[in-house]
Amino acid sequence: MMELSKMNKIVRNAGACFAAACVLAACSSSKKLDKAVYTKPDYTVEDVRNLEIERIQKVVENHPVEALWRAYLVNDDATIASCTDAVVNAYKEAYGSEDYFTALYYYRSLDAVGYGSRDNLGISLEELENRYYKDVPGLSAPADAAARHNSISNSEDIANYINGTVTIWVDQGIKVERGVGYADRVIGSGFFIAKDGYIVTNHHVIANVVDTKYDGVAKLFIKLSADSETRIPAKVIGWDSVVDLALLKAEIDAPYVFELGSSSGLAAGDKIYAIGSPLGLDRTLTSGIVSSTNRKLSFSGNVFQIDAAVNAGNSGGPCIDVNGRVQAIVFAGISEYQGLNFAIPVEYLKSDLPLLYHGGERVHPWISAYGHTKRIGSAQVGVEMQYVLPSGSAGRSDLNTGDTIVAINGRHVGTMEDLHGIFRQYLPETIVKVTALDEAGDSYSRLVYLEKRPKYPGYTIYQRDLVEQSFLPIFGMQLESVSTFSSRKYAISRLITGGIADESGFSENDPVDIHRIKVADNKSTIYAELYTKNRKKGYLDVGIALSASLDNPYYF
Repeated sequence: MMELSKMNKIVRNAGACFAAACVLAACSSSKKLDKAVYTKPDYTVEDVRNLEIERIQKVVENHPVEALWRAYLVNDDATIASCTDAVVNAYKEAYGSEDYFTALYYYRSLDAVGYGSRDNLGISLEELENRYYKDVPGLSAPADAAARHNSISNSEDIANYINGTVTIWVDQGIKVERGVGYADRVIGSGFFIAKDGYIVTNHHVIANVVDTKYDGVAKLFIKLSADSETRIPAKVIGWDSVVDLALLKAEIDAPYVFELGSSSGLAAGDKIYAIGSPLGLDRTLTSGIVSSTNRKLSFSGNVFQIDAAVNAGNSGGPCIDVNGRVQAIVFAGISEYQGLNFAIPVEYLKSDLPLLYHGGERVHPWISAYGHTKRIGSAQVGVEMQYVLPSGSAGRSDLNTGDTIVAINGRHVGTMEDLHGIFRQYLPETIVKVTALDEAGDSYSRLVYLEKRPKYPGYTIYQRDLVEQSFLPIFGMQLESVSTFSSRKYAISRLITGGIADESGFSENDPVDIHRIKVADNKSTIYAELYTKNRKKGYLDVGIALSASLDNPYYF
């Protein structure tokens, strides 16, 4: 569980507006409003085309997939052929050394451009994926799953479930405050997903162990539920700071291995149980219900709200159903408010496990766009792109603002959660085929390159696009200049329903003068002082301060 300050950060990351004073405390200086932005090259101009081909030839050796994507943008057959050969050779080298993780990365890009097949690559995509997933811990049911009692009401099962959990212990030495030294440690929870000692927990529990900027000592141990005295060394295999998950390994024979369930089957009101070490009190089991399944506290989709009692130290523990299957991972709560706790759906873990098992930091992809689920009546028909960064991969691939994504690599996209669910299975620097509907309802497909998602996508957009354009994904309002003499005078040309500007009382056509813009030193939030004659306030001159998180679930 997290402290209130940590929880406030999560809520801000969901796009909530917070007090201007909180932003002013740590803001950088104002940025000029006028700036140069990317203009898409015209590849029908021979000199422009030849220059891009030269650039592609320089990057193909180290970044063959990016080169292949750019070759398709230029649409030069010879360049496409040479870049395809480079990706195929890289695939064959990885496959020949049985590095199925890297081989699959190249295969997926070749498949997206229409090259990948058993005839060309010696194996089908499905067969390669099977080899890729084969040894990943947690993705197959434990050997004795069929023989289990499948009832948490059975005392023997309850003891097994508790024995399958561990206390995570991060020893950070001594912390000195006001001349007095204190033991500095982080305590969390975890659970076994494989007999040979693989353990799942939250990233924030072990963050200092993997943070290269942390200048202290951070030693990682676990304690078994059946032996709270012995500290067993463990190591971090992989971590995902965005989804807040980590995979650990201890050299131990696990006393009990949990089976991962499918939390898509859980609904509000369903019974659940949380197991962990609140305040270091191991072997603690609490019960409750799922309060909600659609809280947007993570960029990658919805999380569960639960009312089972959890406290500091519960973070990383399993949230199980009545059959003992892990359906979620506890990651946050607000101690001042009883019953307001949150858990990560197990589907996020199942998507992440192959990447965590491969090792190191899990990096997420994006295509430099912003949008929401599009609904026609009660039907969810895709993800509408309400903003596309001109210099991003979506913009360079001719995906257009106002169009609706309906499929990625042939997989249906009906909601933003669908899109994030697909992206969680891909690495950056992969080509995917995106199918979209234009505003007339006509379908088209584009090859799009998955870029590395920045920590704060809104800041990247603010840096790389005009202010009047960047205000749409950041504050939910698009501006148009209304003065040739001042770069700070605008009118609102478009509002996103439910956005910060809409909820702050702005209307389309309201005049807006931008007085000042500041970005927090850590680039996580932005603050703007505006003057306006607000229609909803009787056209009175008013000054309004807006602030926004520069990350939320609607950037993709």
